[in-house]
Amino acid sequence: MTQIDGDEVERVKVLIVGGGVVGLSASLFLAQHGVPSLLVERHAGTSIHPRARGVSGRTMELLRGLGLEAAARKAGEAIAPSMGVYKGRTLSEVMASRRSNGLVIRWLRERMMRGEGSPKSPTSPCRVTQDHLEPVLLEAARARGVDARFSTELVELTQDAEGVTATLLDRGSGARRRARADYVIAADGARSPVRTSLGVGHSGRGVLTHQLNLYFRADLTELVRGREFSMCLVEDGDLRGLFASVNNTDLWVLHVPFDPDKGERAEDFGRERCEEIIRRATGIPDLAVELKGVMPWQSAVRVADGFRHGRVFLAGDAAHVMPPWGGFGANTGIQDAHNLAWKLAAVLAGRAGEGLLDTYDVERRPVARAVADIAGDMNDERGLMTGRSGLAMLWTMRRAFPYFVVGYGYASEAVILEPGAPPGPGATDLRGRPGTRAPHVWLSRQDARISTLDLFGRGFVLLAAEGGDAWCEAARKLARRTGIPLSAHRVGGDVKDPSGALGGAYGIGRDGAVLVRPDGFVAFRARTARAAPEDVLADALARILVAPALRAAGRGVSAAPWMHG
Repeated sequence: MTQIDGDEVERVKVLIVGGGVVGLSASLFLAQHGVPSLLVERHAGTSIHPRARGVSGRTMELLRGLGLEAAARKAGEAIAPSMGVYKGRTLSEVMASRRSNGLVIRWLRERMMRGEGSPKSPTSPCRVTQDHLEPVLLEAARARGVDARFSTELVELTQDAEGVTATLLDRGSGARRRARADYVIAADGARSPVRTSLGVGHSGRGVLTHQLNLYFRADLTELVRGREFSMCLVEDGDLRGLFASVNNTDLWVLHVPFDPDKGERAEDFGRERCEEIIRRATGIPDLAVELKGVMPWQSAVRVADGFRHGRVFLAGDAAHVMPPWGGFGANTGIQDAHNLAWKLAAVLAGRAGEGLLDTYDVERRPVARAVADIAGDMNDERGLMTGRSGLAMLWTMRRAFPYFVVGYGYASEAVILEPGAPPGPGATDLRGRPGTRAPHVWLSRQDARISTLDLFGRGFVLLAAEGGDAWCEAARKLARRTGIPLSAHRVGGDVKDPSGALGGAYGIGRDGAVLVRPDGFVAFRARTARAAPEDVLADALARILVAPALRAAGRGVSAAPWMHG
């Protein structure tokens, strides 16, 4: 506790506003780097709506790094069989026209449920609804020391050159208290009060359509058994809706568009009307329906004009809003948090300059723009994905597919770029090129099979080929001099490369090495040996961390005091 104007003020390193998947993920990534955080969420608990239903391959890599891959898959067991997108007049008619799911769908489903990897990744995407994933993240966050407070609302935020002061309201007791943070992560949703208070503008196509989520319980087990699906578009006269499975038995969501320009309002959809829409869409007039919730939302494309505003950073829907088709929203937000966490940790520890934090916007905003445009292109005129022509959808999915793994690269001061066009959104060249996610190669360590990706996540990693002893020794010396978390691994030393694939995968020779950032992106590559490798690494880290004093440390000069945190 500290005092401001005579009042007692709680002191925190990072304040996270919003306790959804993005805010909770941010708290976990910060904890991974040893940074404590205070998370506040105005609602009493985690989401009660399914909302996001899919975790991309790249996000599963991040959950794997947190040790939560298995827990996420278990939380999604009920929805895991959901595969396929269909259309017809009613759900009953579509199901009656289909035999059991084909071999390809069954193969994909089993592979996803087992979490089998691919040549590019040690893991695979996962089906899990937001209301089931958030409790997993919250439990892990609290177990790792995160102070997560629900029913707590941010009501005022001011910042100065030294930090941010927040006024927090306990919605249960009505008590107010103040907190002082070094930095704030605003993960408070599409209507972000933090973004609004900062006066941050946005660009994009804006609102495309208005939708209602009808979340309901109805036993359709026998109707869909063996024909489990992900989505099903139904069209019958003036009715149009999109079914999304939640557990493929008795929990479902029906997306229904409405048009305010025609005088339609969300308030006009009362319980009886919603239940009748559901019965008509299923094609079962006497279906027993329990309406669990009605949530209006906008299918829109909006990207904030900046993701950093002084000591406040926007993440997730607070930074970018996009239609749900393709599952980009929550996944992009979680990846935002992952990019930002290690940078905040480095600056808070005094190991990086403030300029490193500017690279969050430089790296993440182009990715958000790219995926928001793709998601927007998936909309038809009524705001539903499956109404577009088959050819148009195939083209859009072709653009979307790379992002399901890690189809983007970074070009910023935090990367030592090589000659040629810089990597950016849509980059699929995962061959050790600086600015791209480090390639996945299966290795062995102490007789255990690991992915190269399992080496990354907590600090910088120097990964060297079998002749790279000099690089490893230089990295160890530099780490001792500077206190920077920097580990070194050499093929044939502490890790083995049974397939002999690492050199080719990373584009390095027998005496080459790569320097990988804590977020798993290649920051610097030396294809072969270099003279004075310690100086080379010190110079690279100084540029990446926007920390000029590191250059002196590499030459054997004592590091500046601020570098030791």
